[in-house]
This record gives sequence, C-alpha cells and structure tokens, in this order.
Amino acid sequence: MKKKLRTYSGTLNPQVSARELRNRQVAKEAAAAGMVLLKNENHLLPFEKGKSLALFGGGAVKTIKGGTGSGDVNERESVTILQGLENAGFVITTMDWLKDYEKEYADARSAWKNKIFEKASGADGMQFFYAYSETPFTVPAGREITESDIKDADTDTAVFVISRIAGEGADRFAQPGDYYLTEKEEKNLEFVCSHFEHVLLILNTGAQVDLSCLEKYPNIESVLYMVQAGMEGGNALADILSGAAVPSGKLTDTWAVKYEDYPTAAHFSHNDGNVDKAYYEEGIYVGYRYFDSFEVKPRYSFGFGLSYTDFRISGREEVLSTDQEEQKITVKLNVTNTGKSYAGKEVVQVYATCPQQGLPKELKRLCGFTKTELLKPDESEAVEISFPVKALASFDEEKSAWLLEEGLYGIWAGNSSDNLTLYGALEVEKDSIVEKTTPICELQEDLCEELHSLQVGEAFEEKWHGELEEKKLPKLSLTVKEEKLPVYQECEAERMAWELTEKLNDEELIHMVIGEIAKGQTSSALGSAGIMVPGAAGETSSVLDEKYGIPGMPMADGPAGLRLIQKYQVSNEDGSVYSQGFLDAIEGGFFAEHVEHENASTYYQFCTAIPVGALLAQTWDVKLMEKVGKAVGEEMQEFGITWWLAPGMNIHRDPLCGRNFEYYSEDPVVSGVMAAAMTKGVQAGDGIGTTIKHFACNNQEDNRKGADSILSERALREIYLKGFEIAVKTSQPMAVMTSYNLVNGVHSANSYDLCTKVLRKEWGFQGVVMTDWTTTDADGGSLPWKCMAAGNDLIMPGCQEDLDSIRTALADGSLSRDELKACVARLLTIAYQSNCFEEAKSYSEQLEGRRG
Repeated sequence: MKKKLRTYSGTLNPQVSARELRNRQVAKEAAAAGMVLLKNENHLLPFEKGKSLALFGGGAVKTIKGGTGSGDVNERESVTILQGLENAGFVITTMDWLKDYEKEYADARSAWKNKIFEKASGADGMQFFYAYSETPFTVPAGREITESDIKDADTDTAVFVISRIAGEGADRFAQPGDYYLTEKEEKNLEFVCSHFEHVLLILNTGAQVDLSCLEKYPNIESVLYMVQAGMEGGNALADILSGAAVPSGKLTDTWAVKYEDYPTAAHFSHNDGNVDKAYYEEGIYVGYRYFDSFEVKPRYSFGFGLSYTDFRISGREEVLSTDQEEQKITVKLNVTNTGKSYAGKEVVQVYATCPQQGLPKELKRLCGFTKTELLKPDESEAVEISFPVKALASFDEEKSAWLLEEGLYGIWAGNSSDNLTLYGALEVEKDSIVEKTTPICELQEDLCEELHSLQVGEAFEEKWHGELEEKKLPKLSLTVKEEKLPVYQECEAERMAWELTEKLNDEELIHMVIGEIAKGQTSSALGSAGIMVPGAAGETSSVLDEKYGIPGMPMADGPAGLRLIQKYQVSNEDGSVYSQGFLDAIEGGFFAEHVEHENASTYYQFCTAIPVGALLAQTWDVKLMEKVGKAVGEEMQEFGITWWLAPGMNIHRDPLCGRNFEYYSEDPVVSGVMAAAMTKGVQAGDGIGTTIKHFACNNQEDNRKGADSILSERALREIYLKGFEIAVKTSQPMAVMTSYNLVNGVHSANSYDLCTKVLRKEWGFQGVVMTDWTTTDADGGSLPWKCMAAGNDLIMPGCQEDLDSIRTALADGSLSRDELKACVARLLTIAYQSNCFEEAKSYSEQLEGRRG
C-alpha cells in the first residue's frame, strides 16, 4: 500500500474558502432545525420584518456557541444574536446597555484568565488543564437596566437572553448563576416584563435551567430554547424569529417544574457531598420514564416542541405490521400540515407500552421516530417508522437475557411523549428470549432497591386495554426469534495486519498501543499537541513508519466540530512548528501569547463550529445528521485527521452534568440513532471515522476519574449501554473511547466485560477501543497493562510510564504477548483502512462488503 505524503496541515491562504462557506450553511441549517419553541402565546412569533426590538441579556452580544474543554472549536468567527438580528433587518433599540455589557464581559474574562494562571502557576499541560476545567467561567449578568436604557425604545416588545456555559471537568450547580437566575438577572427580567407588553425569552444554555419566572411574568409570551448553536447561531436564530425558518425542533430531555422533581436531584455529583460514588438507585427510571411512571408532571415533556403551523397525524389502512423473519415492526402513518400560513416539518414519535406484570417496567418507551420533509399548508406525507422487536424487550438479570414477556404491547404515535394516540397492539403468547447474554459488571456492593411503580402501570394498562377493545384497534400476534449478529469475513487489511504483527518485537508491540510521545515528554501530558496536525488531540505511534511504512493516525477533538489551532507558524529555516500546545488549542488561543516569528510561514486551519450535540439531537432529523457528518468528514480530509473523537453520547441522567451539552438525550434510542447517523455521514469519506464516547456511564464530571457508577446490570444495559449498542450495530464506528470512571468498582478502560464481552462478542464491534486522555496517569487509576488485557487497544496520549508498565507486565506474565498482539493487530487493521494510505475507501463501505 502506498502511504500518503504528508505536508503541513492547513493552507497559506487566509481567505475564506468555498468549503468554509458550504459548511457554515450546513451548520446554520442544523442550528435552526434543532431550536425548540417552548411557548408562543398570542402568536408573538414570528416577528414582522424590520421590527424594533429591545434586546437584553449577556448572550445577546456574547452568545455562547458551545461548551468548554475538548468540545470547543476554534472557528474563524461566530455570529452573535445581536449580529444575527441586525443581519435580518431587525432594529435594536438598546445599544447603550449592550455596549456596556461588552466591557463588563471583557473585564470578567480577563479576571478569569488571571485566576486560572494563578491557580496553575503559569504552567502548560495537565496542570493548566486542571486549573482551567475546575475554574469554569461564569457569564456575567450585565448592569442593572434603567429607565434611561429604554427611553428611546420605540417598541412594545423585548427580547431577554439567558446564557449559561459549562464544560469538561466540572458539573453544574443548582445555584443562582447556573441552574437558577441570579438576583441581578431576576431584577432585570422583572424590569423588562414591567415595561414591555410582549417579551420573548431566549435560552442560550446547554441544558435545562429553572423557568419559574414564567409563573411570575405572564407577558413572557414566547420561550425559545436556542441551546448553543455553533458559529451560525445568531443567523439561525434570526431565521426562526423572522419566519424565514419555521421551528421544528423537539426536546430530547424532560424539563421539570422544579429541579427537585428529578429523581437524581438529592444525590447527583456534589449535591450530597459525595463525588466518589454515584448510586443509580433510580434504575431504568431516567427522564420521561420516571416522570410518566411516578406521575410527576413536567413543565415541558420529552419530545415536545411547537411550530408556527399545526399538523395532524393519522393512521393509514395497514397502520401496524410485523416482519417476523426480519424481526421488525413497522408503523405507517400520514402527516398533514393543517395550518394555513406556513410550511413546516413535523417529528413523529412511536412509543410502546410493555406488560406491567413480571419485571417492573416504565410506563412507555420510545421505539422509533422520523421527521417529515417540508410540508406546505394542506400537504401530506406518508411516513413509515420501523424498529426491531428487541426494542420491546426488557433485560432479565436472572436469565441473563433480553426478554419479551407474555402479554400485550401497546403501540402509540404522536408528536411528543404526552401527546400520543394508541394505534394497536402486539401480542406475545409466552415469555420469549430475544438475545441470550453473559453476566457483566457485577455489583460489588449493595444497591438500594431500585424504583418501580407497579400500581400506576397497572392502572394505565387497564385503561389502554379497554381503549384497544372499544376502538377495535389491530392486535397482531408476534413470534419472537433470537437475534443473530452479522458475520464479518476477514478482509485484506486484517490479513496484512496480523502478518505484520507476527514480525514485530516486544518493543514495537508496546509502542504501538501507546499514543505518539513527543520528544522530551517523560510524563503524561495533554496529548502531543498535534505533532502532525497542530492542535489535534494526539495521534497513534509512528514507531513502524520508517521500517514498515505505517504512519501515525491523527485525532481531533469534537463533537461540535474539529478542535484545531486556528493558525500556526513554521520556521522557514528548519521547518519546525511554533506552537504553545494546549494554550493555542482552547478558547481560540485566549490563553496563549501571540508572537509573530520572523522568517516564518503562517498556516491557517479554520474549522466549522457546528451546534452542540444536545441541539443536533433536537432536530430528530437523521438525514440532516448525516449531512452534518459529511461536512465534518470533509474537514477531516482537508486537515489530515483520521479519527474524530466524537460523537459524545452519554445519557443525560441529571441536568447538572457539566457535559450534557455534548451529549444527545436522556433517551438511549435518540442517542443511538443520532450517533449512528453522524457516524454514517463522517464515514462516507475515505479512510476516516468517528470515535463514539465515553463508554460507559460517564454521567458526572466532578471527580470523573475516580467516581464509581454503581448500578444494576439491567439499568446498565437498558439505559446506559443501549445507545452505544444501537450505534455500533447500525453504523460500526471506527473507534470507541472508554470513560474515566469506574463501573461497579472497575475502571471502564480496564473492564474486560465492557471492552470485550459486550463490545466485541455481543455487539460484533470491528474497530479500535481507546482510552480517554490520561486515563492511566496517577489521577486516572486505570492500569496500562490491564487496558490491553481488557481489550482496550490504545492508551492515549501516551507517556513513558505507560511503556514501562506494559514492559513489566509482559515480563512477569500479568499481560500475555497474545493479548498485546491482538490489540496491535486491531490497530493495524484500521491503519491499513485509513486515510494514511492513498488507496483508502469509505470505512463503512469496506465493512458492508465484508458482511456475510
């Protein structure tokens, strides 16, 4: 195979490229499609063109495009709400207040920067990263709004923006300035609501915040959940407010009336002072599963979202059908735009209600969904939503199997979890095993009895059974067959990988399972700072490059786009790269010293900041997700990236998890389907792939390297692994990244149960398993050699201590050479299929060609 010749990544031309323009449009389309209209009384929205607006709130001029940490992107520019509204022709009447805010924000950022440098003692690398992640920036509220700010405001309408930022390494707090409004924000919002007849509230946040203000101020007529919409967020928002785009996003999380309504509220992360152990006592009752089953009324239900038009969902003649051979269930519906003024898109969601006898179960669960095309007024579309029989199964720990219990399974459809119509039922005559498994992740300590609500479930079941008979809805018999995994035939890349692996000596094998170690790096650092691609998170070892022609494979952080350095310089004398590593790679270089070197060439790497994962999921649009993935893949090819360290797909167990903005949903089906679509889009490109993360139960950021997620195998499989299972079986991502935390006492990177039993043996995963960065350092707790023994193929970013650990383990027999060779062979298999070689083809197409 012919290795690609590598040059400096990026371009010497600083002008905006055609690729940048194309991908900005994709980012804008996705941003508008994922914003959720939560309230719109008196048809306040859309605004008429050219309307005057009084605009307030920090996010108006300093709009939060995404979260902090590895999920950041150093884009060329980002469009704020103010800029977007002005671009769309709206007249903003409160510029004095907004200009004062800009100064307050700049001062706050400067103070934050100084605080971090003091905490880190001015150091680079991990010490700085810890100081950075543990000292999150708090968005200032702005000065008090006064009468003078609105004396020239010739409008009866105000827009108030609430912004919040969160990120890697720290959880949020149920305190003012985070989940709750600050005293100053309350006072300013009260002023706005008492001086303007109509108020629009925009939520520029990565997750839920308290909305008790809606009870206080009835003239907040509209609420729009903007989320954190990437670099085109301001323009996308303006399209929604002007009616150029019609809202079609739906919530992928439940919004409670008060934070205490969440079942995890009392004990999540730092809430009870215990960040060492997280007891998942709520079991399978996460998100809407809890609110439904325990009759806790939410403020906004899972799947909810308004439009500027209305839709009717109705059943077709054969509304429900089964394919017994393929073990697939299909629901056929018609969707009609019943409005008169606007074209729009509707999201159709299908849920199932399982028998309430036997294993305790939630009231209903999402099984599948689809989004319509753009429907004009009175236009209809026939849609079909299919899902596997296994979607109805529950996990029985005693039988160690996925089980469909005897009874009726109700099939419902609608446009949110609390607006559903019963369309029929499936009848299972006897308890039937869908898939037999082996026990994993055994509990190491007692877990209090998990929640269940049998009484509510039985009452609901009696009611819908009556409706089924009364309306004479279809009732189909369902025969269950055990699921079989596809068989993948050996490919040429795999044959070549094993052939080379057998030639390698111990030192070559050891170096291959450790990320590339930069010269002079003796201890764990925050990645190699991109030896091949400046700003990249790291790369695999190049130890075999000179002798065997196997180069390292570069990786870039995600999931809101590629995190690379905006620009860097190269010495024209010796070709060396001038870089400050991590300082250059975060916050657009905000922490770095900007020095223009003499006799040096400047290279530019402008990437697209797409919306955060939480917003992308709210599009419920699989086709659009693939389109976004293809845009990311195009940039990977341009900059020479092989693996994108995304998508993130951990479950939103609690609203205060610091990285919920990166992840998709409280529901595993949404998470799995959207991650699979993103992967399919990225892997349409030749030799590139995604890295789904963090596997598994990374639902807390405080003490993330030491926290132990303690949960039942049933909750683990039904909620926290299910999304990963869907993504692996549907799209076969090139890589999986393990998480820092422990699962029932074992670090996930050292877990044979997770990395081998589940991923490879049960799900048929064909790619590479890697650690998260510095998992094996002194704070990480995972043992390097145990990673290899578990089937975790690659330790990132790599350091001398990791090499020493594996050498010692080989010598004393703790790690067998065969175990190490298996890891290397898997890495080399992917290397031969990667864009490091000119012959590379789409990884997904290569896999499809191997399916037996």
